[in-house]
Amino acid sequence: QHITSNQGSQTIQTTPGRAPRSLTPTQRCFRIRLVPIPHRSKIAPRKASNPNPPVAIQTRPPPASLSPPLLPPSARAARRRRRRLLLAGAARERRAMETLMVDRVHSSLRLFMNRNAVFLCERLCAQFPAETNVQLLATCYLHNNQPYASYHILKGKKLPESRYLFAISCFRMNLLREAEETLCPVNEPNVEVPSGATGHYLLGLIYRYTGRVAAAAEQFTQALTLDPLLWAAYEELCILGVAEDANECFTEATALRLQQEQTSTSNLEKSNFVNENRVLSPNVSASLVDISPKHIKQLPANNTAEVPGYPHLRATALHVQNTVPSNVGQFDSPSPTVTQTSGIVPPPLFRNLHAYQNTTSGDAPAKPKVNAVNQPPRRKYLDEARLKKVTGRLFNPSGDSVPRRSARLSRDTPINSNSNISQFGGNGSDHSSGKLRVNSSTPSKLCSTAIRSVQVRKGKPRATENFDEGSRYEAVDEMWTDNIAATSSSLSIAEGRYFEQDKAERTLSQDSKMATGIKELLGLLRTLGEGYRLSCLFKCQEALEIYRKLPEPQFNTGWVLCQVGKAYFELVDYLEADHFFEFAHRLSPCTLEGMDIYSTVLYHLNEEMRLSYLAQELISVDRLSPQAWCAVGNCFALRKDHETALKNFQRAVQLDSRVAYAHTLCGHEYSALEDYENSVKFYRCALQVDERHYNAWYGLGVVYLRQEKFEFAEHHFRRAFQINPRSSVLMCYLGMALHALKRDEDALEMMEKAIFSDKKNPLPKYQKALILVGLQKYQEALDELERLREIAPHESSMYALMGKIYKQLNILDKAVFCFGVALDLKPPAADLAIIKSAMEKVHLPDELMEDDDL
Repeated sequence: QHITSNQGSQTIQTTPGRAPRSLTPTQRCFRIRLVPIPHRSKIAPRKASNPNPPVAIQTRPPPASLSPPLLPPSARAARRRRRRLLLAGAARERRAMETLMVDRVHSSLRLFMNRNAVFLCERLCAQFPAETNVQLLATCYLHNNQPYASYHILKGKKLPESRYLFAISCFRMNLLREAEETLCPVNEPNVEVPSGATGHYLLGLIYRYTGRVAAAAEQFTQALTLDPLLWAAYEELCILGVAEDANECFTEATALRLQQEQTSTSNLEKSNFVNENRVLSPNVSASLVDISPKHIKQLPANNTAEVPGYPHLRATALHVQNTVPSNVGQFDSPSPTVTQTSGIVPPPLFRNLHAYQNTTSGDAPAKPKVNAVNQPPRRKYLDEARLKKVTGRLFNPSGDSVPRRSARLSRDTPINSNSNISQFGGNGSDHSSGKLRVNSSTPSKLCSTAIRSVQVRKGKPRATENFDEGSRYEAVDEMWTDNIAATSSSLSIAEGRYFEQDKAERTLSQDSKMATGIKELLGLLRTLGEGYRLSCLFKCQEALEIYRKLPEPQFNTGWVLCQVGKAYFELVDYLEADHFFEFAHRLSPCTLEGMDIYSTVLYHLNEEMRLSYLAQELISVDRLSPQAWCAVGNCFALRKDHETALKNFQRAVQLDSRVAYAHTLCGHEYSALEDYENSVKFYRCALQVDERHYNAWYGLGVVYLRQEKFEFAEHHFRRAFQINPRSSVLMCYLGMALHALKRDEDALEMMEKAIFSDKKNPLPKYQKALILVGLQKYQEALDELERLREIAPHESSMYALMGKIYKQLNILDKAVFCFGVALDLKPPAADLAIIKSAMEKVHLPDELMEDDDL
């Protein structure tokens, strides 16, 4: 029967089974074949009776059974084993590929080839999408300055390392809230912070930049507790002003703890080496068993050495050198068991010189030579019965119960891989082959003794040698055998004791060196930490004394010299600050930290040319550093170009919004432009970055003082004074605010403190004289101004105030003289008109004079 159907250009033809009624449901299937229809031009003319004749096709009978034939159990088991082997081989290949790619990625990261690392790691994650590989890809993205890519691939990951990398990405993208939620999930309060000390440090930074100082200090303290050498955490505690004394942080207990950690780490590494060596030891023993003369020929040249005086003898090292260090392997390799050494052919017996001479002279009994053609090939191993026969004839010729030499040696000195007994081996059928195997760890004295005692026959073909030749050498030097056994045993025991003692001494030496190194490091950190803590507390004089205790190599570094320069800057000693900053910049021209403060020092010293040169150098080093643009801004500010200076300071803020000093400099420029609203805005931004940035508190106080909001001014000046209680400038401005609030007694007290704090600062002396004039204490004011003239003899405002006091005291000639000197010193334009007006009204009575601002 044929069933046909036309569909397009193809014909579907089916052939049912032969016995439809007796077929099973499975066998009732139809086998369908597609047969193409030939082109119309090639088809014969159709008949009218059958317009669509079927195309003849070949049919195939259905198979007798659709299920595969059953295999015997052994074949099925073999198939399963083959499948498992194939799967295991494929898995090994995949692991090898993954290991190679991971190694190449790490190598690229070490060599700072970040783009190559990203490319390879992307291929790695595409082939092996494990989360550890995704973490490696995120690390590559972070190294390549692509935190957004790392953020994208790590979002939603739950492993601790993934959470830490995701938090780093959020922190770099300024997504602080999301970074905090990743490190400390709200729904899981008991989850530990990932990455230990570094995780707590990152969480502390997040708390600090979000204004939670107490929580930030707690996290930094926790990080320092977990890792006492995490200097960044102690540095942040110093910046927050809550760091404890460095002598209490880097204590002897910390040194003991670090020493214990290092000891445990080294012991763990040693145990890993020992375990690796023990795993390799059975293989080494098996290789010892399988060594044959053929294998000896194939040994590398560095393992065989020609014996001096005997060119036909070669010393071959039996032991197999592995990659485990010698100081570990030679002590921890286990001794071979009896079953491991049972397959080793007994060592050849050394004949004495007399036996050899008798043999060569013909006194020895003659032995019929065996034709080399008829001799069967030598076997690699002897069977047990032949081995017993040979060993009995060689080592116990008298047949008594005296134990053979090899047994005595095995009882006296256990066979070990680090043993000093010379092991001589040969094939059971090849005693006179001229091959002598010697352990490379044999002492030279023992080797020389053995070599001097060995005499080997020459000139006899290998094919004629047999174990039966042992009957010609019945005279055995038992004295030499006993001596060599005793010497080997004593040397082994003595050397073992020596190695144990040497190992103990080395361990003690390493522990003592480690303890000394840890103490030295903690001592250095104590000095640096205490100096930095005192600098952050603005105890600059004490900090300078601490820094002077550093050794010369540590003191003459860029970081320490910049810290010393900052201390002098806070002490308003700009000349000394300039000296140390210049030294630091010359010593390390690529160090940018602290260069913004250095530019401010040059600004106060009016060093326009040097400031311009410094700005150009910093821009050439790194155009994307905020310190460079701060230096450029100070250069324009010194030229009174405040608008250009403001643009450069804003560029610094754009590059790094977490630099508080850049915000403060923007506020200063807005204040100089009398744009107090924007000035207050930038000062507050600086305080959001660093709440203890007293310069911002001072700037806010100056703005409110100019706006005559004296209560606000006094509040902000006092906050700045609480942060830096040793600044004479802050004391002076606080006294000015108190004087504006009519609290003259408190103002005078504050001025006295300012003068005592810095006797070279002329501003508090002048302000004190103004307060005394307001209190009508003219003589005291004149005395203070006379002391001020010794410090600053070219201040026009000082001479103008002296002229006013002389006018009040009715000493008109001195008053005119002082006003004239003030005009000669070219005062500012705002003061020039006031001084001229006062000079013109000297001879007028006080009732006719108007109030002025002198």
